[in-house]
Amino acid sequence: MTLPQTTRAALSPLVGIVFLGFLSVGLPLAALALQLHDEMGFDPFWVGIVIGAQSVVTVLTRHLAGTVCDRRGPKRSVLTGLPLAALAGVLMLLATTSLPAGHGLILPAMLVARAFLGAGESFFLTGTMSWGIGRLGPARTGKVMAWQGIAMYAALGIGAPLGLWLMRHAGFGAVVGLAAICPVLACGIALALRGTPATGGQRVPFYRVIGLIWRPGTVLALSSLSFTALTAFLALHYQVRGWAGAGTAMMVFVAGYVLVRLFFAHWPDTKGGAKVAMASLAVQLAGQLLLWLAPGPAVALVGALLSGLGFSLIFPAMGVEATRRVPPSQRGQAVGNFVAFFDIALGLGGPLLGLVVAMGGSGAPFLAGALAILLSMLMVRRLPPALPQR
Repeated sequence: MTLPQTTRAALSPLVGIVFLGFLSVGLPLAALALQLHDEMGFDPFWVGIVIGAQSVVTVLTRHLAGTVCDRRGPKRSVLTGLPLAALAGVLMLLATTSLPAGHGLILPAMLVARAFLGAGESFFLTGTMSWGIGRLGPARTGKVMAWQGIAMYAALGIGAPLGLWLMRHAGFGAVVGLAAICPVLACGIALALRGTPATGGQRVPFYRVIGLIWRPGTVLALSSLSFTALTAFLALHYQVRGWAGAGTAMMVFVAGYVLVRLFFAHWPDTKGGAKVAMASLAVQLAGQLLLWLAPGPAVALVGALLSGLGFSLIFPAMGVEATRRVPPSQRGQAVGNFVAFFDIALGLGGPLLGLVVAMGGSGAPFLAGALAILLSMLMVRRLPPALPQR
């Protein structure tokens, strides 16, 4: 699909920043666990603590990142986050190449590095989304979120296997070295762009912003449970049922997700976030029910496709609804806190659905996803009116 020239010119550099920034997240995603466990001798508990530290810090700094966007401008937020992400790569490089295995400073250094990466992600992603809204206008919020979301998932999808390949051929130092370079390249793009004005003055308390956006955020979090169910437990479900083709089903899910964003990213802006969300949730619901009830891999493949098609526009649709429920002076904080709902859903979804599998079998996560979607649909119907946009 060809974007209008003005839209393409406004979004392309920000999409590039998001892609390069998230490569710093994606590159060590799979390699880090292997390095910590196999090469440095840490047990799985501490491996999980180090990897999870990033997500915890990301959630905790979303509101602060939004405040920086509103008070100092989105460009300042981006140029705060990208150096933090680069510094995280440098610290991981130093910890793993200059210290012997078992050294007492490795674990603290890794935790600090992951904290820097979590804060960096929070600042540069919140900043690029607010920057995109500032460049294109609030009427195109959905398109901004959709295209930057494509860049984010592409970087994560490419980064993890690329990181494993680099680790096999050049060692973990090459992985985190490249992870440190990518945000520096993104900084170059950001420095060359003209910033948009800060929209806010006083810092707004966290609870006030959450009070305005919690409904769209909760819809996003609930619908994201089905995403977690598919990405985390689809392969297990196929294995338990004795089916082949779990990888194909995942590819079909991703293809449906990307195609909808490529061709229909403008729908939340033009048709309304709530209407698009209801239609998307209905498609996603059908996909989850098919995955739960599928008698064979062919039906499950259709379920994976429908899940991808339906989930694709939930984030931008609810993002439109969230930003339209706050004054312009609080838009950055709204973006930051809204994205935090997705972070929380991914962080809690895996463990919760793991318990569901233990109690109900390999297909139970898809039933749980369907029930969460039904609750999301009820919440969408009860969304209060949006504020007038200007």
